[in-house]
Amino acid sequence: MSENPSDTNSMLLMFEDRLSDSPFVERVWRAHSERAGTFLSVAASHFEMAVTRHRGKIFLTLRGPETKATTADCPADGEWLGIRFKLGTFIPALLPGNLLDRRDVTLAGASKHAFWLNGSAWQYPDFENADVFMARLARKGVISRDAIVDAVLHNYAQTVSIRSTQRHFLRATGMTYSTWRQIERARHATNLLRDGVTILDTVYQAGYFDQPHLTRSLTYRIGQTPAEIIRASRQLSFLYKTTPLR
Repeated sequence: MSENPSDTNSMLLMFEDRLSDSPFVERVWRAHSERAGTFLSVAASHFEMAVTRHRGKIFLTLRGPETKATTADCPADGEWLGIRFKLGTFIPALLPGNLLDRRDVTLAGASKHAFWLNGSAWQYPDFENADVFMARLARKGVISRDAIVDAVLHNYAQTVSIRSTQRHFLRATGMTYSTWRQIERARHATNLLRDGVTILDTVYQAGYFDQPHLTRSLTYRIGQTPAEIIRASRQLSFLYKTTPLR
């Protein structure tokens, strides 16, 4: 499970996730709600698909990156499936930048079990078959990956100019490289605090200049101060352990 606030009775959403074998997918998650309320939707750098099931209705939404924290509503008795793409995976017909900061797009339903995407009807994926679903989308050219983004993330030698690299990164991810790093650092710092690391040690381990720098970053990207994160007083959206930035 990905969420572990100190008082589990206060949780609105219960999460479960797994890694993916797909070259296009970072991980697959699912969640359900036990009551209605609000939660903090924290900054996230990945483009994703989310399938919602609630009161007999089902629909698929494409979500872009979120550069800042916002408050979101949670209905009771909802179920969600999320397919979080690897950074640099995108749908050419609907780029992540067009979906930035909750400009989500809900796709039209084709039937009770399918939705429309790129002029074709696709069955809704589930937690178990998400990788197979992604392979089908890739074969039809619905999704793509930008190899230059992979090169940037792994510090591979570049054969294109810095300006061209920046354009590729922005087009494929919807954000600049600098914004991506700031989001990932804030998410990593949040996990450190939730794991019991002190505020001052988090400043050092996450690479912030000082405590005020950490506080400003987390307030903007996560929606809470370091002390509030430690108290785990509010439900956060899907947040999982990541590798520290180099």
